[in-house]
Amino acid sequence: MTDFLTFRTVDEMRTQVATWRADGLTIGLVPTMGGLHSGHQKLVTRAAKKCDRVIATIFVNPTQFGAGEDLDSYPRTEKADCEIIADAGGNAAFVPNVSEMYPDGFATTVKVSGLTDMLCGATRPGHFDGVTQVVSKLLNQAGADMAFFGEKDWQQLAVIRRMARDLDIPTKIMGVPTVRDDFGLALSSRNGYLDAAQIEVARQFNVILRKTAYDIASGGLATDECAKAGQAILDAGFERIDYVECRDAHYLELIDRVEDQECRIFAAAYLGRARLIDNHSVS
Repeated sequence: MTDFLTFRTVDEMRTQVATWRADGLTIGLVPTMGGLHSGHQKLVTRAAKKCDRVIATIFVNPTQFGAGEDLDSYPRTEKADCEIIADAGGNAAFVPNVSEMYPDGFATTVKVSGLTDMLCGATRPGHFDGVTQVVSKLLNQAGADMAFFGEKDWQQLAVIRRMARDLDIPTKIMGVPTVRDDFGLALSSRNGYLDAAQIEVARQFNVILRKTAYDIASGGLATDECAKAGQAILDAGFERIDYVECRDAHYLELIDRVEDQECRIFAAAYLGRARLIDNHSVS
């Protein structure tokens, strides 16, 4: 990691980005909250294939956590995270503190209406306002050509794309397919909260959603199949369900019967301390 750079301030990052741009290099950005795993590694690897230089950000953003959520316990593993970024082909990490991102007197919010009113937006009020606030800042701070986000957080990806379009942010927003373990469980930093028995339960989540997507595509009514999936998730050992819904892939409108539109099955459920989310294409 001898050539790997770590920026603590916006000015440090912008100075280096200006140098790279003067050399005609393209810049990729991978926003993360740290606690990196193979899914994040794939984001960095994809960015390195598309861009000449890659910056990954590590910032546990307090404005996207609600009361009683896991802000204080969220994994903070900077040294290991930087090693993962470097091994995946990244060139730098931007690791600001809270005061660098939100200095005294900070008073600006960024809200995307509509797309944030359902799914995780309904069960985690204010969450996406925090996401759009911090991501808009990161995109402006880095001035990257492309920014890379995982499709596991499909709603987040849709919200960020709408925000970038509406605010004329020139960075191209790139989605990267979900990385899963050998049993299909979507990788997440919060999977670290699960013990071995809970991991076995969690691996049923993907199985149930894939079956539900198939049943909907085969002609079943989405609302009926989603209700069955919800019961199956509870029967598998999950403690509580936030939602199981079939929605349009782009506008996130509820779908009852699949016709020609592209749609997906979305779900969120609790298992121990972990809130797991996932989604699958209905086709």
